[in-house]
Amino acid sequence: MRGSEFAELAGFVAIAEHGSFVKAAAALGISTSTLSQNMRALEERLGVRLLNRTTRSVAPTEAGERMLARIRPALSELGNAIEEINAYRDQPAGTLRLSVASLAVRMVIAPVIAKFLAEYPAITVDLTVDDGIGVIDIVRGRFDAGIRAGRWIERDMIALRISPETRLLAVAAPSYLARHPPPIVPHDLQQHDCIRFRWGDTLPRWPFEKGDEKIEIAVNGRLITTDIDLTVRAALDGAGICYIVESYVAAELAAGRLIPLLEDWAPRHEGYHIFYPSRRQMPASLTVFIDFLRRNGAGLQAGGGLGPPLSRCGERAVRCTPSAAGGMSGLREIRGRGRPAGERG
Repeated sequence: MRGSEFAELAGFVAIAEHGSFVKAAAALGISTSTLSQNMRALEERLGVRLLNRTTRSVAPTEAGERMLARIRPALSELGNAIEEINAYRDQPAGTLRLSVASLAVRMVIAPVIAKFLAEYPAITVDLTVDDGIGVIDIVRGRFDAGIRAGRWIERDMIALRISPETRLLAVAAPSYLARHPPPIVPHDLQQHDCIRFRWGDTLPRWPFEKGDEKIEIAVNGRLITTDIDLTVRAALDGAGICYIVESYVAAELAAGRLIPLLEDWAPRHEGYHIFYPSRRQMPASLTVFIDFLRRNGAGLQAGGGLGPPLSRCGERAVRCTPSAAGGMSGLREIRGRGRPAGERG
């Protein structure tokens, strides 16, 4: 097979999987015009239309579906073969594709990504920020791994906790509390201006727990956003109460710029996990990335020591105990079981 033919077939598979020339071109690291030219060349050479194109969507024709079913496994095997050769290199190479929740980007990835890129100059990190609600299908999305809060993990994934346990806290600035009495119980929040974070099309309730009592409060407020940093900035400026992972605002809490509220009702946030389908034919870029996170203690700078890692899928929770020394080296792999059930983020 000539190199141009391989590029054409890989482009066809990418378009079919992403349903978009633009998204497929971005995933392949080529221009949209180059991808379009490759597809035209492939269809002209075969003498059959493989894709139905409209102004809003792209989908395989019947002939395209049949061809896709035959060549997708073959291209996957070629990719696996290349990854196996990667193990013999002095430096791992290739593209590491990650799907990461926005708060995990800031807490786990941002503090260490520059050092990782410097240590592994032959690896390209292709990171997609995704705050969608529900289980993220990283296999369908052609990601090597995902990073989410401990509960949103697809069944049968291998998961590794990479940030410490912390709490979810309602917080507000002294300037806001000077104008409004602090809430005494969670239901008092309904009388306050709360800064709400939108997850997809949903404005989730704020969960609280005290002992065996667990409640969720539908709060109100005049600011709604999908930007985590804006919720914190607005709270610092006295615009209202925000609900945030405690370790993310540790510096503001320590300096008194934000005041914790309802601490006796603060639920546990079990930290972020990196998860992936299998150790079999695991990309070398992912192997060294996980090892790098272990060695560099991603996410530990703000939240204290690690508690037991927890991956929760459905009704079962599997815990792992860190080493006595604690830290990232104490993390162990765990597998999700049962139906996915979740925690946002």
